Amino acid sequence: MRAVWLKEFGGPEVLQPGTAPDPAPGPGEALIAVTFANITFVETQFRAGGTNPLQLRPPVIPGNGVGGVVISVGKGVDHDLVGRQVVTGTGGSGGYAERVVVPAAAPFAVPEGLSLDAAVALLADGRTAKAMLATVGVGAGDRVLVEAAAGGVGSLLVQLAHQAGAVVIAAAGGARKLELAAELGADRVVDYSAPGWAQEAGRVDVVFDGVGGEVGAAAFSLLDRGGRMMVYGLASGAWTPVSDRAAAARGVTVRRGTSGDLRAFTESALEDGAAGHLRPVIGQRFPLDRAADAHRATESRATIGKTLLVL
Repeated sequence: MRAVWLKEFGGPEVLQPGTAPDPAPGPGEALIAVTFANITFVETQFRAGGTNPLQLRPPVIPGNGVGGVVISVGKGVDHDLVGRQVVTGTGGSGGYAERVVVPAAAPFAVPEGLSLDAAVALLADGRTAKAMLATVGVGAGDRVLVEAAAGGVGSLLVQLAHQAGAVVIAAAGGARKLELAAELGADRVVDYSAPGWAQEAGRVDVVFDGVGGEVGAAAFSLLDRGGRMMVYGLASGAWTPVSDRAAAARGVTVRRGTSGDLRAFTESALEDGAAGHLRPVIGQRFPLDRAADAHRATESRATIGKTLLVL
């Protein structure tokens, strides 16, 4: 089968198209023919030799989120699963390939009314956005600042916070991204690449911090007493420099992880997508053998929404 290999850590160019043996499902497993693979910012960090919670080492086929069709199952698995469109995580690697094997209980059936590519776009980002919103507790009248509001997670947070009745302030870089955030339901948009953006954003009750660094620090300064900040990303290359002591002194709660049933959050996101209540934005698509270009685009922060590999 075709696959993309990471044979050493480094720049996007280290992602090399190649081949790998066709996998076969063992007992309790399912084999999926992959149609779309999800690209995440964390994967670009892993490729560069940074974030690596699973301690994966080259050579390895990267990629964790895929969508496709179940083509065979192993011993002990209901054969009714064969032929179904599904999305699934792979356990942390193996996603940039034509076929993957996963535990048969892992995949999510794609609901009727939701396209496979949209389901892949919602798989990780929808779960993340839903879990974060529930963890910090967004309600009617809350003033919510969403950083990276035109990204995969940010674009969903804008929609979910708007639906919860919050006043949504979307922060992003450039007119194209701000227009998208407004289209998705943001009440106000601010360009955080411009001087004075924080003053323009104003005081807030909740911050979703997917950028970190100076942007995250400025967003923290906008929180009123009793505010909540969810720190979940470092698109700037650094986490937001806010200590627990500084947060306590301000009367602000800072969360760096979510709580709740992640599988239930995933199912909820997929159901909302099928019902038309949640719109995943797929901004870029690349063929599998251009995975390096997909990583370059993601790292450039010029992309909008989700980036997919197409097989």
